[in-house]
Amino acid sequence: MSWSERLLPKHRSLSALVVLLLLVLPGAVAHGGTLSVLGESRWVEVGRILDGDTFVTRGGEHVRLLGINAPEIAHESSPAQPFGYKATRALTRLIAGKSVHLEFDVQHKDDYGRTLAQIYLQDGTWVNGVMVRLGMAHVYTFTPNLRWAGQLIALEAPVRHARLGIWGTRRFAVLDAGKVGQAQLGQFRVVRGKVSHISRKRFAFYLGRLHITVPRRYRAYFDAPPALHNGETMIVHGVVRGSRSGLYLALHSPFDVEKISP
Repeated sequence: MSWSERLLPKHRSLSALVVLLLLVLPGAVAHGGTLSVLGESRWVEVGRILDGDTFVTRGGEHVRLLGINAPEIAHESSPAQPFGYKATRALTRLIAGKSVHLEFDVQHKDDYGRTLAQIYLQDGTWVNGVMVRLGMAHVYTFTPNLRWAGQLIALEAPVRHARLGIWGTRRFAVLDAGKVGQAQLGQFRVVRGKVSHISRKRFAFYLGRLHITVPRRYRAYFDAPPALHNGETMIVHGVVRGSRSGLYLALHSPFDVEKISP
């Protein structure tokens, strides 16, 4: 098991655990350089599992696994997505009835009032990472919460390549840019293609006919515009949208674009 999934040893006392959290867990160091465990992380008891990326604590708090997105289960008139129930069962096996540790990033709540967190078991298993490594969820960057994004993308890349779990389905498989069409409108997709044109605006380029852009509100998360050259193979992550000029995909963070080859 990788280092990112084993951050805490087994069978430690609570006091030893606190010391270890201060030393090694991301988020244990609070802003301003002060050390704080209570302010940046806490333990909860898992109650109900709602789906592959959401659960309710025994105290009634809704917790959303930060940085990932699992396939949907059936909701009212919407059918389940491929692997929706398998992902739910996978999360259930990992955390049901257990005490889990919540680690936070910049923003602690989403627009629905759910707590956004990285989840760790008492033995140090990183639950968000395991769901990605099993192919039960894809990375979903949620600005400004990007602290774990690089680690999650590193876990996802080989799983994508091997077409494990969701990556072996038509709905989630990496899509060639030339095959992106109206059927994908509104879907979050991982798209692969070669750079065919770079806009003078520098925060936009094309993969074939698919326009890739960084909206102005997200450019602050980029140290610089993506460094690109015509003919390079890229992988991009985002929701497929439509406009009068055609289909486009918007990047929200540097982790939404991967350079594959020169």
